[in-house]
Amino acid sequence: MDKDYLDLKNWLEETRDEPLEGMGAFFDARIDTYEQHMSPWKEHYRWMAELLPEGIETLLDVGCGSGLELDAIFDRFPQLQVTGIDLSTEMLMKLGEKHGARALTRICADYFSEELGENRFDAAVSFQTLHHFKPEKKRQLFSKLRRCLKPGGIYLECDYIAKTQAIEDLVFAESARRRERDGIAPDQFVHFDTPLTLDHEMQAMREAGFTRVELAGYLPGDDHTPMLRAVK
Repeated sequence: MDKDYLDLKNWLEETRDEPLEGMGAFFDARIDTYEQHMSPWKEHYRWMAELLPEGIETLLDVGCGSGLELDAIFDRFPQLQVTGIDLSTEMLMKLGEKHGARALTRICADYFSEELGENRFDAAVSFQTLHHFKPEKKRQLFSKLRRCLKPGGIYLECDYIAKTQAIEDLVFAESARRRERDGIAPDQFVHFDTPLTLDHEMQAMREAGFTRVELAGYLPGDDHTPMLRAVK
């Protein structure tokens, strides 16, 4: 097996007895350290902002957190009307403290069940929020994102991938084991990384009906956090 697989397998073994945490509670408890923890991705935030098309007026951010990607996006589009959805009340409060003067709507909700409407947004983004879910859940969300975009609208996703099928299989098997151990229902959100391979991530977008799905690329030195672009 390759080094990435072996390193992950060893880490999962070391942490095998740690209890799973609910998604919203996980981030609420880490509000004071979250932005520092995410600081290595500053260039990714800027890159996402640069890839958004000129002239957009409305944007949806799913899993917006405290708005780290929005910091860069508002720098480029200061008048942009943004709707941000997140499960963490603490993260949304932090977002409001930073960008309360912007045209910003904050929604504390599960973005899988929240009604997103049709033909509402010029663009949508997500940053490292979808690597906790199964393919069928992602297809469901991608389909909603496609519907909520205006014709020709763009969805940008920057997120972890499993570099091999063996890694994808490993993390989903371990997630299932821990959920059974902790008595967690299948529909309950927990913070445990289960990224798909790049092929499977893009396949889920295509199956959701996007007319074009493409790999925008990777930043130098990072081979596990691609930027994907899907067009309605």
